[in-house]
Amino acid sequence: MKKLIFISIISTTIYANYPELLFNGNCITCHSTNQLNKSAPTIMEIKKEYLNAFPNKIDFINYMTTWVLSPKETTSIMSNAVKKYKLMPELAYDKETLEEISSYIYENDFKKTK
Repeated sequence: MKKLIFISIISTTIYANYPELLFNGNCITCHSTNQLNKSAPTIMEIKKEYLNAFPNKIDFINYMTTWVLSPKETTSIMSNAVKKYKLMPELAYDKETLEEISSYIYENDFKKTK
């Protein structure tokens, strides 16, 4: 019984942290949470631009997901970042994974992140 409860707690914890794990395991490599980034805009810069363009969560998630699935300079809302860092490469993530990550970005306060 104790093992079942333990497994249940661990599973719930992992599932609850899944979007954070996706973000930290994939995005943070290029999109840091500090100002020392040299290869891409920080996640705070990205979130700020996306919130300005898409304050509604569903719109934010949909646009970010669609753009990351197929990044194009012509559809970027961050043209200055594209000029500075070049266009983000196409990644091999499925739409559902990108929706999870986009939702995490929308909901998370990266200023409080370490």
